[in-house]
Amino acid sequence: MTDMRDAIGVLLAGGQGERLWPLTRDRAKPAVPFGGVYRIIDITLSNCLNSDLRRVFVLTQYKALSLNRHVRRGWSSLAGLGDYFEVLPPQMRVSQHWYQGTADAVYQNIYSIGSERSKFVFILSGDHNQIKSHKHLFTQPCSTLRMHQATYDDFIFDTGIT
Repeated sequence: MTDMRDAIGVLLAGGQGERLWPLTRDRAKPAVPFGGVYRIIDITLSNCLNSDLRRVFVLTQYKALSLNRHVRRGWSSLAGLGDYFEVLPPQMRVSQHWYQGTADAVYQNIYSIGSERSKFVFILSGDHNQIKSHKHLFTQPCSTLRMHQATYDDFIFDTGIT
């Protein structure tokens, strides 16, 4: 059985959140507060923690200061040895542009993701509002999602990224 230590999470948390204006006037959608001290991103981060997915990159872009602070202050201390909840601003390693969408956000951070040498990568939204575990993806087939176990080189080859 596959262990979640073989996986890394990549949370896409850079959305402008135009439909939530004026709540997103000063912050990205995943940073919008709810329930007092919580933020929308806390649901997704909690799902990761409860699924034993303990190595997580949070990709930010728009108005990210409050989100960066929230993740650093509220989640970084929960990570143990070799575990992390790490905020990654746009790196511009492979492009000189802001993210052009979700696939481009992953592509622009392919070096950071690949440096972890994980067998599995979970690409998750930073603004999901449902509680669920990701462990079942290793044991139960899913009709809408196909997981491909591969090495980093296979991932690069299969996606056409060179």
